[in-house]
Amino acid sequence: MTDKAHFPPVSPVRAGLKGHCPRCGEGKLFKGFLGLLERCSNCGLPFDFADSGDGPAVFVIMIVGFVVVGLVLAVELAYQPPIWLHMVLWLPLTVVLAGGILRPLKGLLIALQYRHNAQEGQLEDPSNN
Repeated sequence: MTDKAHFPPVSPVRAGLKGHCPRCGEGKLFKGFLGLLERCSNCGLPFDFADSGDGPAVFVIMIVGFVVVGLVLAVELAYQPPIWLHMVLWLPLTVVLAGGILRPLKGLLIALQYRHNAQEGQLEDPSNN
């Protein structure tokens, strides 16, 4: 990572959720829906460090699952609708919620990864060489 001394501190939560660069908070992080740009158009930070892995998907599953299952149970206990109505209600809601929070969560995890200088584990300590 490059020196952060020339850039004012940026809130990783605000920058990540907006999909902005974690260093300057201005440039875009994403190209398309989930693809990352190669570098920030504002400050030039290369995004090659960014690897959110399956983290965003896990959070999406937990959050959306909690919301949808809670709603399904509440509707089932209160109204006992037919199964086709459950499908019509909950499948689109699940897709919309998952799609709506996946990108902000990916941006947040990348911004936190930058903020804490998180890197892939290494077998050897580079300082011993």
